[in-house]
Amino acid sequence: MIIAVASGKGGTGKTTVTAALAANWKSPVAAVDLDVEEPNLHLFLHPAITGTEKGYIGVPQADEGMCTSCGACAELCQFKAIALIGDTLLTFPDMCHGCGGCIAVCPTGALTESTRELGELCHGTSGDIAFHMGRLRIGEAMCPPLMKLVKNEVFSRYEEVSRDVILDSPPGASCPAVCAVADADCVVLVTEPTPFGFYDFKIAYEAFAVFNKPMGVVVNKAGVGDRQIYDFCKEHNVPIWAEIPFERCIAEAYSSGAVITEAVPTLKPVFEELTRSIQESVHA
Repeated sequence: MIIAVASGKGGTGKTTVTAALAANWKSPVAAVDLDVEEPNLHLFLHPAITGTEKGYIGVPQADEGMCTSCGACAELCQFKAIALIGDTLLTFPDMCHGCGGCIAVCPTGALTESTRELGELCHGTSGDIAFHMGRLRIGEAMCPPLMKLVKNEVFSRYEEVSRDVILDSPPGASCPAVCAVADADCVVLVTEPTPFGFYDFKIAYEAFAVFNKPMGVVVNKAGVGDRQIYDFCKEHNVPIWAEIPFERCIAEAYSSGAVITEAVPTLKPVFEELTRSIQESVHA
């Protein structure tokens, strides 16, 4: 089972929910931080990192002596990562998405594959929880290629040794968030009942609803703001799986890097019920 914990914007408590879910999951689980631009799940789970490796993407390398200036590669590339100016072939590796199309269409073999470093892939353990994360290289513009490397490592590692996987997705509803949600069996959408929270929640809901996956809502800081999120969920038949109250002790636990269910035991039943709701939605 793959669960994506997502949010319409940063600061709603998505990583807080991910950490508490992983800590209270009853079956073997892997917690995966896919927010590779600013990973912070490790600040709550405090894993022992046992392995780190570089992640790379394939990019074209040109041999101008073999180029006939046909322009097929430049015409194919939608990201302007390769260009033909007169008889000069130019490549821009930082703009390349690694599809390999330019190499495939080159009739003379003037393009071969080189690599560009994306960042780091790290793995370890936090008690019984398997932990994985990616950390984007400083200056790297694209998240999804590194996210895909992290997901591939996780899914292949637990293909035979079965573990449920909880993905801490990047915030928002742009390409990185969609990349995280695409492989999930279920989406947990974390929001807060404020006007800003509701606005971004609607955008995220519309972006993820097209996948037609089971989706439920966790309302963080419940008790502040207004009822817009509740009314929206009722209108669109989106279940609210959990509410986390707006309380000082929870904020203090978060700010100290603690898993909130360990610091505030009264929240344990909330996450036990959230776990049941997730599992029931997937197996329905």
